[in-house]
Amino acid sequence: MNISPIIKKLKIKSYIPYGKDKAKISSLSNARGKLILITSINPTKYGEGKTTMAIGLADSMAKLNKSVILALREPSLGPVFGLKGGATGGGKSQLVPSDDINLHFTGDFHVITSANNLLCALIDNHIYHGNLLNIDKDKILFHRCMDINDRALREITISKENLKDNVEREENFSITASSEIMAILSLARDYRDLKKRLGNIIVAFSKTGKPIFASDLKAENAMTILLKDAIKPNLVQTLNHTPAIIHGGPFANIAHGCNSIIATKTALSLADYVVTEAGFGADLGAEKFIDLKCREFNLNPSVVVIVVSIRALRAHSTIDSLNGGLLNLSKHIDNFKNVFNKEVIVAINLFKDDKKKDIDEVKTFCQSKGVVAITASPYLKKFGCIELANKVIEYLDKKPTKLKFAYDLKDSIKDKIYSLAHSIYGAEDVEYSSLALEKIKQYEDLAKGYPIVVAKTQYSLSDDDKLLGKPTHFNLHVKDIELKNGAQFIVVIAGKINLMPGLSAHPNSENMYIDDYGENIRLE
Repeated sequence: MNISPIIKKLKIKSYIPYGKDKAKISSLSNARGKLILITSINPTKYGEGKTTMAIGLADSMAKLNKSVILALREPSLGPVFGLKGGATGGGKSQLVPSDDINLHFTGDFHVITSANNLLCALIDNHIYHGNLLNIDKDKILFHRCMDINDRALREITISKENLKDNVEREENFSITASSEIMAILSLARDYRDLKKRLGNIIVAFSKTGKPIFASDLKAENAMTILLKDAIKPNLVQTLNHTPAIIHGGPFANIAHGCNSIIATKTALSLADYVVTEAGFGADLGAEKFIDLKCREFNLNPSVVVIVVSIRALRAHSTIDSLNGGLLNLSKHIDNFKNVFNKEVIVAINLFKDDKKKDIDEVKTFCQSKGVVAITASPYLKKFGCIELANKVIEYLDKKPTKLKFAYDLKDSIKDKIYSLAHSIYGAEDVEYSSLALEKIKQYEDLAKGYPIVVAKTQYSLSDDDKLLGKPTHFNLHVKDIELKNGAQFIVVIAGKINLMPGLSAHPNSENMYIDDYGENIRLE
């Protein structure tokens, strides 16, 4: 589909075309629109259709003659070739060009990977050429990344070549979506802020305990040059010609899970209503959206839509029961109403095998919680979210409630972690490894006032993916702490989560197809 009519409709004057169907646009900051946040309960391994629901809702609002635009994250190649597949919606509610967006798109992920690994190369090069900064090779904080799931790269040894002054050391890779460069690109306000944040990355500590910054390696200008086009938001559209800005792609289970602030602010400047989503369950992406992104950039969603499916509710329950799933949903509803002070609508994402009695049970349960539940069919029907759109518009006519947060930025690192674990997850307490305690002591003054980003399983409110429903009598187990000084937050690594995912026994890549002429492509 040609992107030119969308550019003309939005009156965008400055843009760079990427073929006929996508473009990079200049950022805007005169925000005027209202924000709608899409999230979900703790999902199954295949997701519950948040992106499809967001696209379907935006299409349906446009059908009702509302000025609306989407602001979503870019897909990572990890899930595309892994288990979940692409992240451009599905059925009647898709972004186009779907294959391009799911693969290389406009190259943002590639240059983020390159900027990240350039800094890593500069660190090792500095050590090789005499190490004037006195970097302690055992206290290097910044690591390499790539945008493919590859568990073999979690722990490796580098610099084994027999060269003069070579320093063999341990290294590890994370996936690009969890890298600090991805976080910085997604949180930077402009070029100046981007370069400042890149320079502020703490790459290592010296042998005397002094922090070493990327700016000490004179890396920030070269990295910013690599990212000069990547910082510009990407404009595409849906199958039904609703405009969509797709930019930034941090995972919500191991990073902060939101599209870029530049994309959100630009979207709010171009339309009356902006539909955005936060990754995985509401305890991860939506919590970080509020406690980090909304707090830092003065955003306030007018309404929150929690996506559920009968399939996911049943996955949290015993056979022939929805009880465990409803308890899980209940906790997310309570978090939004009682912790964040936000209005909630539950959207039941319909699948063709869903039974009426199950749908009625969900609606009755939500009614008992003082929340409306509405069925929607964004995958199955064109404009399959009309009823949901009407209800969302009804809520948007109200004055937004004042946003509250799960913790105070002035609190200590441990107090922030406890507040989040106790109020959002329902944990009784927090247990720390000796490594985590050592790093908290080291980072307390360096990270004063920083928000926290918990990396944990997305499948449970706890850090154990086996504890489904609404678990009780459990502790959060913190095994490590990472300081992201450029991104200006602290990553709290809990349970068995890894920052470099692995592929399943039968990854989605096995199901892909391309014909002998390079034209007929099937990604899923």
